[in-house]
Amino acid sequence: MKISVLDIHGNEKEKIDLPRIFSQTIRNDLISRIIEAKKIQQPYSPSPVGGKQHSASGKIRHRRHVWQTSYGRGMSRIPRKVMSERGTQFNWVGAEVASTVGGRRAHPPKILSMGNRKKINKKELKLALESAISATANAKVIAQKYSSINKSEIKKVPFVVDSKITTLKTKELLGSVKKIIGVHLFNIAIRSKSVRAGKGKSRGRKYKKNAGLLLVTGEKERIKTKVFETANAKNLSVVHLADGGIGRLTIYTEKAVKEIENNFTDLPKSQTKELGDKKWSH
Repeated sequence: MKISVLDIHGNEKEKIDLPRIFSQTIRNDLISRIIEAKKIQQPYSPSPVGGKQHSASGKIRHRRHVWQTSYGRGMSRIPRKVMSERGTQFNWVGAEVASTVGGRRAHPPKILSMGNRKKINKKELKLALESAISATANAKVIAQKYSSINKSEIKKVPFVVDSKITTLKTKELLGSVKKIIGVHLFNIAIRSKSVRAGKGKSRGRKYKKNAGLLLVTGEKERIKTKVFETANAKNLSVVHLADGGIGRLTIYTEKAVKEIENNFTDLPKSQTKELGDKKWSH
């Protein structure tokens, strides 16, 4: 299947053969599993020395008839620190253990237990990546993801542009992208940030933002912009393409398409389908 390569003005430059990976069967179940497995909990824990930062050792001898012991006094046998002493009498307070004022936490969260990711099968990871790339070339899937647009507003996908777009400055880049994808999709492509409505503002999530457009470049191509999210074809992952749902609005440079084709040259023909007859699940 042929696909048009657009220049920075949105005009057709040439036509190239679309790699078979862009016409793979979309496996939404695999993509969902990979996205879930890639999630990492933000590690947190109290200070390792929390509740133990006092000058005294906080330990009391637990033997009978020994100086500085709690036996025979009718007091709980917990670690204590001495505040003052007078002969064999002591003014001491509980220390270190969780049942005392200012003591450590009983069973605090531990950072080592939060860095474990779920295991992913290599073949499933590869199939999920193929499906995520294929979803960016399906107008029906893209329209399903963005409810504010219609399928008729989406031009022929995937969007493949001349690599010259990576040399543009931000203002020129915005104008070029508007011509390439159209005015209807341009409002979705821009990354926006707004204040959240409701009580979530006071619960650590004051702002909410959309993902915006993804610009996939070649391995040696570099672009400096914060308007769009960029990803390298060599390090392209399912999280880039399908975080928040399959069918993310994506633009590929010509070099990125060639590198993706080289990375997936061993695709069996039996797995590929025509774009119009693609199977995908909600």
